[in-house]
Amino acid sequence: MLRVLMFLVPLALSVYAFIDCISTKDDDIRHMPKPLWAILVLLFPLVGSISWLIAGKKRHPAGPGGAVGSAWSRGGGRQQWVAPDDNPEFLKSLDEEKDKDDRPGDGERGGPA
Repeated sequence: MLRVLMFLVPLALSVYAFIDCISTKDDDIRHMPKPLWAILVLLFPLVGSISWLIAGKKRHPAGPGGAVGSAWSRGGGRQQWVAPDDNPEFLKSLDEEKDKDDRPGDGERGGPA
């Protein structure tokens, strides 16, 4: 089992790094051009993959425009995670959803037939 893991873990790492490399926008790549990073990851799977993950890509936390945008808040120049029950935008969306569910609909929901 350990022999299989010694083969599969570096393989999975290199596949992940290669796909991440080729799907990254050119603006977010650091130090070398994208084709050079891809070749490095393919020729030297372990070293190239680790190098890509550490130094090849600019890493950005999800900001206000991201998918998790409403859960981040700016405080003191840093982005900090806000729990859903402390996030006013999330609570407002729950209230809107509840109001929408409470309104009498077009017969889809309702009392006994």
